[in-house]
Amino acid sequence: MSSSTEHIEEPLIKGNPSFGKITSVISRISEKKAPRMWYVAISITSSLAALMFVSIGYLVWEGVGIWGLNNPVGWGWAIINFVFWVGIGHAGTLISAILFLLRQKWRTSINRFAEAMTLFAVMCALVFPGIHVGRIWIAYYMFPLPNQMDMWPNFRSPLLWDVFAVGTYFTVSLMFWYVGLIPDLATLRDRATTKLRKFVLGILAVGWHGGNRQWKHYELAYLILAGISTPLVLSVHSVVSTDFAVSIVPGWHTTIFPPYFVAGAIFSGFAMVMTLSIIVRKLFALEDYITLRHLERINKIMLLTGMMVGYAYSIEFFIAWYSGNIYEAFTFINRATGPYAWGYWIMITCNVVVPQMFWFKKLRNSIPVMFVISILINVGMWFERFVIVVSSLANDFLPAAWDYYSPTFWDISTFVGSFGLFLTLFLLFIRFAPIIAMSEVKGVLPEADPHHHAQDHDHKEPNDGH
Repeated sequence: MSSSTEHIEEPLIKGNPSFGKITSVISRISEKKAPRMWYVAISITSSLAALMFVSIGYLVWEGVGIWGLNNPVGWGWAIINFVFWVGIGHAGTLISAILFLLRQKWRTSINRFAEAMTLFAVMCALVFPGIHVGRIWIAYYMFPLPNQMDMWPNFRSPLLWDVFAVGTYFTVSLMFWYVGLIPDLATLRDRATTKLRKFVLGILAVGWHGGNRQWKHYELAYLILAGISTPLVLSVHSVVSTDFAVSIVPGWHTTIFPPYFVAGAIFSGFAMVMTLSIIVRKLFALEDYITLRHLERINKIMLLTGMMVGYAYSIEFFIAWYSGNIYEAFTFINRATGPYAWGYWIMITCNVVVPQMFWFKKLRNSIPVMFVISILINVGMWFERFVIVVSSLANDFLPAAWDYYSPTFWDISTFVGSFGLFLTLFLLFIRFAPIIAMSEVKGVLPEADPHHHAQDHDHKEPNDGH
């Protein structure tokens, strides 16, 4: 008899839990009384969100002059923050839609709050195109609404492309997220102990009772929405990138922007998923459901997309040289050596150098290391947008118009406040909704295989000695 060693892969869900235990553990998070720490956290985040709304109120009252905008830099932190938040929102749909179509079972433990993160990030992103236009009270001009003045939007405006692209992305992502929630909302409805909770969850669960026909229609609807969402993952940030690429500003006028922006968006989105995954699994003792195997795979995706982003950075320099355009060449040399070089090298360090640590398995499986790296990646991705927007505008074709851009208190308060809004919405989500997709996690357990018990019986067959 020849001995052979087989690589036995670690199970996706540890502890071999039953279906009932999964329901109990995940449902209890939203059913039991919120811990004191949750109230402390939401007090802080809601205060930051209030700071954002105060900043927006003052902006409406005084105008965009309260920001650090100057003559060459007409786009400042508002556009930087918009692109940053749209990028954060990419990972949720990629995890839910593309990995679902590729039948990647490891997505099941993280897809629910990644989808929620997508919605909240897009909400934060949509704030900025509305407030940066100056005359916020006529923002309805961006929509093709019939009106008595016969005024129609300029469909050649990139601002309008953003409204349609991000609005479509938000709508489809919301439908996708809600459809996935229905079976779990029905589970919470059946476990509800108060009439009000049972009534509200009963409305949200839309009559779900888990029949065969319902599951058939549910899986078809989920598949269709996944198919619709997949091209949106690629198209939304491609459209956002054309805000820059259709202009003639040196450093923007390039065809590499769409794939470059999409790779960067997935990179930053997965970094935010990693940051929130580590916090959630620790706070709610979900280490058996969000395991190191899940986190390591996220790290591998960040390593891949980080290398793609680094490749895009190098290709930008190559094309600037190869084109023979003196303005393009100056722009990229100026980014690395000019007045904003500090921002450029922060970007390179955080986005290209730091993720290389994930080549080492020991570091890839270290919780503190991956937590710090995930934060640094999003710092670097914010600086990427800063470098793209500010360095190209501040030093354009006419040296007499050059000026140095500096943000004001109101730029910073609006940006910090957007994090408050994002985290407040996320805290409300983990308080009132199941943060892990119970129905999907049960589907990856061995017990979900219809042949599981027969296989167990075969393994346990006693040896009769013949």
